[in-house]
Amino acid sequence: MIKKLATMVTSIFVVLTTAVFAGAASVVTTAVNFPYFQLGCLIIGGMIIVSLKSKFERMYASEAMGAFALYTFLMALFTAPVINVIKMAIG
Repeated sequence: MIKKLATMVTSIFVVLTTAVFAGAASVVTTAVNFPYFQLGCLIIGGMIIVSLKSKFERMYASEAMGAFALYTFLMALFTAPVINVIKMAIG
């Protein structure tokens, strides 16, 4: 029971984090420049982390959520608006 509850909490976190990423990306970019590839990678990565969480009993929910949060941060770093801001800051 606890294992299923922890997996559900992790799944809800993954869905909400992905939704926040998609919402932020849609506000910052246009429909032509929307980062569909990064969103797809984020969805696939979330499914992999949730499946690993459900398969391995000794993996804590906080570990899975932390790993996905870091993965989301890295995906956000490689979107066009963030790269343009970094280019402007450097040069």
